[in-house]
Amino acid sequence: MAKNTEKNKDKHRAIPEGYMTVGEIAKRMGITVRTMHHYDKAGLLSPSGESESGYRLYTDKDLVKLNQILSMKHLGFSLDEIKNRLMPLDTPDEVAKLLAEHAAAIRNKLETLAVSLNAVEALRAEVVQMQKVDFKKYAYIIANLQMNNENYWLIKHMDNDTLDYLGSRFTGKKDKAAAKIKEMNRLNKEGARLQAEGVAPDSERGQAFAKEYWNMVLELTGGDTSIIAKLVESADSIERENIGNMRDFAHEALDVYFTNLGYDPYKGANND
Repeated sequence: MAKNTEKNKDKHRAIPEGYMTVGEIAKRMGITVRTMHHYDKAGLLSPSGESESGYRLYTDKDLVKLNQILSMKHLGFSLDEIKNRLMPLDTPDEVAKLLAEHAAAIRNKLETLAVSLNAVEALRAEVVQMQKVDFKKYAYIIANLQMNNENYWLIKHMDNDTLDYLGSRFTGKKDKAAAKIKEMNRLNKEGARLQAEGVAPDSERGQAFAKEYWNMVLELTGGDTSIIAKLVESADSIERENIGNMRDFAHEALDVYFTNLGYDPYKGANND
């Protein structure tokens, strides 16, 4: 016992003032010595010195740098990304810049987490409403939530054939799908705005909106009349369940648009 005590005293006497061993800094930051060695090997944080006995030595500045590394790792950055983002901490301005960037990263992370939380809560609500296990629809809802589709809830009213067809239209084309969803969200908001303004569905503005909306539907479906008919049936199902407005502006404007064209969206045929 006395021998071990003397050995520890010699160890600490060999450590210059202002330095700490790898074990001490690891303990203070709640990580393992192995992790410290890994960060050293990865070029993220090397010891500031070495004792006469060969101990790796670190300073308070290293501790601050280690906190920077651990914080970015917690925010989801890879070690390579962290390495590229590390900055010198030699002046107050550099430290202030570090803290500002760290604060910005935290804000971005919070926004991402808020979106994820909303998505999880929205999916939970849909699961409860569907009252059955349907992983295909769950998967489509999740994908649409990730692309900020504000009309994700429509999915539960579609049959699987319709979902598979629409999904196949955009397989491997995430940017195109996101752009189409963005356009759909914009048009739905535009329809709500026109309705709030009291614009008549059969007016020039109402019919210009209907034409744009219908072109969006045609592009979304590839003009497949059987899919369009199923989408119309889904819309009717939503109305029967009294979800949202019984007849929203888009539906009313499209009814006038189809009548003027002599077009039946259920059949996809011109009745002239």
